Amino acid sequence: MNRPLDSLTQALLDAATKAGADAADALAVEGSSTEIDVRNGTLEQAERSEGTDIGLRVFIGRRSAVVSSSDTKDSTIATMAERAVAMAREAPEDPYAGLADPAQLARDWDIEALEMCDPTDAPSPAELQEDACAAEAAALAVEGIGQVQSASAGYGRRQVHLAASNGFSGGYWRSSRSRSCVAIAGTGLEMERDYDGDSRTFQSELRGAAEIGRRAAERALERQNPRRPKTGAYPVLFDERIAASLIGHLIAAANGAAVARGASWLRGALGEDVLPKGLSLVEDPHRPRIAGSRPFDAEGLPTQARALVEDGVLTGYTLDLANARKLGMEPTGNAARGTSGGPSPTPWNLALTQGDKSRQELIAQMGSGLVVTSMIGATINPNTGDYSRGAAGFWVENGEVAYPVSGVTIAGNLRDMLRRITPANDARGWLSRVVPSLLVEGLTLAGE
Repeated sequence: MNRPLDSLTQALLDAATKAGADAADALAVEGSSTEIDVRNGTLEQAERSEGTDIGLRVFIGRRSAVVSSSDTKDSTIATMAERAVAMAREAPEDPYAGLADPAQLARDWDIEALEMCDPTDAPSPAELQEDACAAEAAALAVEGIGQVQSASAGYGRRQVHLAASNGFSGGYWRSSRSRSCVAIAGTGLEMERDYDGDSRTFQSELRGAAEIGRRAAERALERQNPRRPKTGAYPVLFDERIAASLIGHLIAAANGAAVARGASWLRGALGEDVLPKGLSLVEDPHRPRIAGSRPFDAEGLPTQARALVEDGVLTGYTLDLANARKLGMEPTGNAARGTSGGPSPTPWNLALTQGDKSRQELIAQMGSGLVVTSMIGATINPNTGDYSRGAAGFWVENGEVAYPVSGVTIAGNLRDMLRRITPANDARGWLSRVVPSLLVEGLTLAGE
């Protein structure tokens, strides 16, 4: 019988104290996952994993060290603690290291309200294989699709428990089920591919496998016979599927670790306009059934709803304890960690204000320009925000999609780009990052 995770974390803390640690925190993660891939209607690959991982972080004054293991025997836990303390004694001092003050810790959270784990039975491997086969069959049934690169289905469930010598102890379960398909149209050098997929906390909300396969096929067909547009400055519409990556650069620049290192184009930008007036970027880690939801962070601090950007103005950074201390600010409850490393600041669920126009209406007002549906690589200067990425999508003429495009490079400066965005109203509300299609005027395109 598996040992309860709260018991494991307490055993780690006890061992750390016995080994001579001044303070410690411990993380235990137990989970299982199944991934199924099919090809030509038959099983190609099946992966099943399950296990328990434990991690221990110890402090000797302002020195710290982290150790981890997948062996939960008492003898291993004792050895881990002794090794961690020995490592910490040799580590350099960090004036910002340390656990949270007990007054900062999360208390009285309502885990049931977050609905982070589906209570229904896990699907069998046969059911997952049926999902993948149905997606593949639906894609191949679309005329013009020669093959399916991959059709997959998966399910995972895990339990997390965190405890620390400052008195914190808490845990939760999380689940997810997914379906995906990548379809290929054309042959030889004329092949084009595209995908569709979905992942949900509750299985009943997952989009149908046939719909996913069919949509992947339709997208692949739409990309056939691409051209390269002429080099110049044009409006660019970032499709909803990839618009979150553009906002992701803003989120990365507002990360407290980057700001504290001086490697962010948003350092010193608090109180400045970073988005158009009227747009806000709101974090809400308490949305039910969403992958980024959680009642507390990896340092035991309460998570909270907050506006990262409000009415276009940058109002805060994403901070864990150490980086908050470096910057002389309050932590925001955004620490994340695994069993083998220390905490780092990570944003939870984010939503950008949506606009009042549809994606099609924004395309109609573009005149001539580019709709980007996929991106390749990235060259981004973290200090200046200079931006360059390869892209593919569709060329727009006279406000209508004219032909598919590939082999184009988009260039600009993120600080300028983000202040010129116009959002559509097509964001998917069940994602962790709810970002609609975004129109940006006057970007440089390198084509023919």
